[in-house]
Amino acid sequence: MKINLKKLGIYKIDLYIIKKFLSTYIFLIGIIITIAIIFDFNEKIDKFTQSGATVSQIVMDYYVNFIPYFVNLFSPLFVFISVIFFTTKLADNSEIIAMKSAGMSFRRLLRPYMISAAAIAVTTFLLGAYVIPRGNVAKVDFENMYIKKRNITVAENIQMQVDTGVVAYITRFDNNRKSGYGFSLDRFEGKKLVSHLTAQTLQYDTLAERKYSWTLRNYQIRTLTGNREQIKSGSSIDTIIMMEPKDFFYIKGQQETLTLPELREFIDKQRLRGAAGVSTFEVEYHKRYATPFAAFILTIIGASLSSEKRKGGMGFSIAVGIALSFAYILFQTISATFAINAGWSPMLSVWIPNILFAGIAFWLYKRTPE
Repeated sequence: MKINLKKLGIYKIDLYIIKKFLSTYIFLIGIIITIAIIFDFNEKIDKFTQSGATVSQIVMDYYVNFIPYFVNLFSPLFVFISVIFFTTKLADNSEIIAMKSAGMSFRRLLRPYMISAAAIAVTTFLLGAYVIPRGNVAKVDFENMYIKKRNITVAENIQMQVDTGVVAYITRFDNNRKSGYGFSLDRFEGKKLVSHLTAQTLQYDTLAERKYSWTLRNYQIRTLTGNREQIKSGSSIDTIIMMEPKDFFYIKGQQETLTLPELREFIDKQRLRGAAGVSTFEVEYHKRYATPFAAFILTIIGASLSSEKRKGGMGFSIAVGIALSFAYILFQTISATFAINAGWSPMLSVWIPNILFAGIAFWLYKRTPE
């Protein structure tokens, strides 16, 4: 089926600008990723050779997952630089003047820029929400096993609220065996204890169709009703408890290993449990929505700055662009830090840089001659 681009309002000049935008963006991202890989490999070459990891593991488990992570990390910066780089060349070659002389307004000129920014924004969102977290699991496992030599498989003295008024305690849990011992589960109504369950051992059922399936062995259940107490015991019982082995282990950067739905579920679960450090995960959750919007904001700023011929030429525009890009990234980092350490609203902290730079984009757009 042949698509008529003219019916969609897309003309040759739009395709020309889209091609320039995306090719410049891909080229610059490719250069920085290549440099990042070279520096990272030189820094870790001793650890790689001493770790016992095969070349296939280094390439497939580490660097294949390293690339999309850094593409998303540097994406806002290189959207900005790409726009300034090729738009300045268009202006210097008087191409933009020719477009405006033919009756094209600056608003109309921005259409292919916005189409390109939308393509980058959608790609950034999908990578950040679903692709990169899956890759980060393999990357983090590789780092813990071969680089950091740290693979924590045992947790002790675990206590958490697994449901409203339900508190679990495990003396020791082995993640390799998915089993633990010294288990207790207390149920409260208000501040009153209504049930106390203890089990010598517990085993997580990884083959069960439902999540949170556990087998308790040598268990005893004490049910308290007023002044009466009922005791039930047995050798084994299968039950559903709203917890799973991964809840007992926290690794640095864990928020980057969860897909968007998993991140939302984790935040809700940690809030229920009254756990500390939830703001780190909330910042990551809102950042995955806010970061793609940066492509539109920075594209407008870049196009507004570089659409006119300047005496300083490309050097001036790129210098201003890099300064604004780093200001955006710095401001984003600082505001996220305030959310994690100073109690700011994670959502507001993540969106503040976008709101501020959207104001700058609007001001530059309004002052750019039509």
